[in-house]
Amino acid sequence: MSGRAQLMWDEDVTGYDFGPDHPMDPVRLTLTRRLVAALEVDRAPGLEVVAAKSLGDSTLRLVHRPDYIEAVRAASLDPSSAQERYGLGTADDPAFAGMHEVSALIAGQSVGGAEALWHGRALHAVNFAGGLHHAMPGSASGFCVYNDPALAIARLLELGAERVAYVDLDVHHGDGVQTAFWDDPRVLTISVHEHPSALFPGTGWPEERGGEDAEGTAVNVAVPPGTGDEGWLRALHAVVPELLGAFRPQVIVSQHGADTHFEDPLAHLAVSVDAQRLAAESAHAWAHEHAEGRWLALGGGGYAVVDVVPRTWTHLVAIAAGAPVPKETTLPEEWRQEVYARTGGTTAPWRMTDGREPRWRGWEEAGYDPADRLDQAVRATRRSVFPAHGLLP
Repeated sequence: MSGRAQLMWDEDVTGYDFGPDHPMDPVRLTLTRRLVAALEVDRAPGLEVVAAKSLGDSTLRLVHRPDYIEAVRAASLDPSSAQERYGLGTADDPAFAGMHEVSALIAGQSVGGAEALWHGRALHAVNFAGGLHHAMPGSASGFCVYNDPALAIARLLELGAERVAYVDLDVHHGDGVQTAFWDDPRVLTISVHEHPSALFPGTGWPEERGGEDAEGTAVNVAVPPGTGDEGWLRALHAVVPELLGAFRPQVIVSQHGADTHFEDPLAHLAVSVDAQRLAAESAHAWAHEHAEGRWLALGGGGYAVVDVVPRTWTHLVAIAAGAPVPKETTLPEEWRQEVYARTGGTTAPWRMTDGREPRWRGWEEAGYDPADRLDQAVRATRRSVFPAHGLLP
């Protein structure tokens, strides 16, 4: 094994750019990579920075329909030709020149990381440019053109994996990944997200639990709007560890959308960077406990592009590298100056913490409160899927 962890990075991924008025500003990727460098996380002895190749059509077709790939390629050459029936040229997914190439490059980083894990070249891999979990087999959706988490999982299955677990921590339901493996019992998809009655894409109800031959392998925890650190972490730990223990994955793929944060402009949860960091630590621990350490960690949503995303994903990279950044760390002045220069005068945060000390009540130790909306959500999920895994709800 050449390195304990790989950071999958090619500067060209910053070309994933829907335009100046779009919430998914690629500056969030640039600032994250620069913060990783400013804190010297990329010099950690356990980390190797690797650029993987773009995906070709044969791999893209593991998830996406050939006609959709051709539609993306055509819109990439001539954005004015984008077809809305493929989800292209919409407000969420405007077409832009080079869209196919950069989307395939981002997906290539996730697939490359998955291959490194399976072939033993690394124990952990991180692609914070990835996590584009809404793309469907035949259409773009929710700022996502190619579904890199699903492609990475499909590639692992192609290589011989028999059980892969996907844990989605984005504020939005991981609908595209769930759809890709709805009927596949080899893939366990778990999504912890804001309630679908309040947020795009409107799916991710606890009753969604997989196809006829894969009952219980789609898991959805729909937490109420306004949920903060304690409730979010309680929900996560009340569902994920037991399911992983029962499923026994060979690889864990996790998606770390930073849009659960209380400053995110597109959603309604109240989670801190500190809780997001604890969730990354938990994903790391679960990989070692259940999957012999094999862990592919991806980015995702996150639209507080200065205050939140770079800190959350730098913590993620550092945890995977075995060199966690103390949360009280002051952010380097050169990075803060770069933020100011790249964003036209935005003031950067000062530390790697929001100053929170998240705590949560464990499900077994604290018991179920039938009057609490968060506990109601957790209970609904456990009742829906736990029996299919031989677990008590």
